[in-house]
Amino acid sequence: MAELKLCVYLENQEIIVPVDQDEFTIGRLPENNLHLPYFGISRCHARIYKQGKGKWFIQDMGSKNGTSLNDKILTDSTLLAHNDWIKLGNIDARVILNDSTLPRVRKFDQPELDEGMTIVRNVNDLKAQWIEADNLVDKVKRQETSIARLKDLVDIAQNLNSAESIEEIFLAVKKVVFRYIENMERLALLIVDCDTGNPKLFNEAVKEENYSQPLPNEGVWISRSICQTVFSEKIAIQTSNAQLDERFGNEISIITKDIHSVMAVPLWDESKVVGVLYADGHIPISESIQQKDENLSFFSTLANLVASSVQRWLLTRQLRNEEKIRHRLERYHSPAVVQQMMQAGNLSDTRLIPKESEISIMFADIVGFTALSEKLTPAKISELLNAFFEEMLQEVFAEGGTLDKFIGDCIMAFFGAPEPQADHAERVFRAAKGMLSRLARMNVNKVLSHPLELRIAINSGKAVVGDVGSTLRVDYTVLGPTINLASRMESICPPGKLIVSDATYKMLQPSQRLELEEMGEYRFKGIEQPIPIYVNIKDLKATIYQENY
Repeated sequence: MAELKLCVYLENQEIIVPVDQDEFTIGRLPENNLHLPYFGISRCHARIYKQGKGKWFIQDMGSKNGTSLNDKILTDSTLLAHNDWIKLGNIDARVILNDSTLPRVRKFDQPELDEGMTIVRNVNDLKAQWIEADNLVDKVKRQETSIARLKDLVDIAQNLNSAESIEEIFLAVKKVVFRYIENMERLALLIVDCDTGNPKLFNEAVKEENYSQPLPNEGVWISRSICQTVFSEKIAIQTSNAQLDERFGNEISIITKDIHSVMAVPLWDESKVVGVLYADGHIPISESIQQKDENLSFFSTLANLVASSVQRWLLTRQLRNEEKIRHRLERYHSPAVVQQMMQAGNLSDTRLIPKESEISIMFADIVGFTALSEKLTPAKISELLNAFFEEMLQEVFAEGGTLDKFIGDCIMAFFGAPEPQADHAERVFRAAKGMLSRLARMNVNKVLSHPLELRIAINSGKAVVGDVGSTLRVDYTVLGPTINLASRMESICPPGKLIVSDATYKMLQPSQRLELEEMGEYRFKGIEQPIPIYVNIKDLKATIYQENY
């Protein structure tokens, strides 16, 4: 068992790490014994080593943010004791020695740091500074500015529930930031993009007295790497002069836009980060560490308030999108299929992503409808078709089929997508028979204003299935040679019958094949080889008449 262990605190978790070597390195590079791939950690940040019997020392390896032991910055190798507190950048760790009888070392006040140093803070610590009641009382007693800030925070918090949009909240935040945090001249709100999972610019603003020109398009002025680090690692960053910090040396926006001061904090709603609040300016900050810490914690508290509003807005938008998707899907699919698709979550921004699938396609056309429509008024035609479609779709949906579209008096439906169905050919065959039987019963019982007759053509094969169209209009449809063949087959189908291609026939159950006979081989436009076609033997219309009389 290791003599020394570290209890490392990462993202609200305590991780016990055994120091199992006499020379133990800690840093951002994977080759370190303790790999900490975080923003505030240097490549080789610190080392722990053993000398003599049971004596462990810690040494900073020239890290950018320094290593602290019990809140004192290390300048030389220092002996470790049980319950010592180590701080590496923004990561905390506690020393656990086997000799647990040693007294716990008291934590000392944090010393002042150089004014040019970048501050990296855990947002939990910052939140505690401004949200805990006792701490707020202390701040109010110390500074009149804190009283004014607190009043503005209360006003913003009270308006969150009544605000109709995030834009309203952003305007309130803009006024407070530019009023209380000097040198901050530009402000941006980034909200998580549901598709990419990364923060995306939602709104931006400038301090009018400093900027007469509008901001560049698409937030090109923002330091994306800082925002991504804040977002992913749940830390708050403030740098008083990014130009002097080598970690930001490769940031084109910082160099070309003459950015010096930067503040960025995550929008953290409980355990979920929903965005980033970012501000910067071209004048370096000249403040004490205490002032900068208070500004950063105030900025972080603003972000926490905004986060609650953003989270509600995201949830509301998600519910509206889901309702919109469900409404669209219910036009094409049975309720069971819609529910399955919603749970599977294979949708992208209310669209079903096109993909290749094995399907069976059906074209069901009313025989002689053109001649019939010439005898009826438009109102009567609409009434007749609506009643007909309503009944026929019940058979399609009963077998888990999908309505592609109505083409005049023709129903185009398919099986096998969007959810895969290994028995799609059997399903379409049963649905087609059900449609013919149902229509025959409707004619016998005079459900429709005029008797109708169907011809149905079925084919099976590969097709592209999904939402296809423009930004103005999108249709959920199937595309490919499989569909083209089925459409051409419909023209050779006898009235009152259903026909299937050779591809569909081979996929049917033996009992279903017995209901079919070969109709012959037919040639179709665009297809070199003749296609064997099969037609149903049983006269479903005659069967219905026999059942009723």
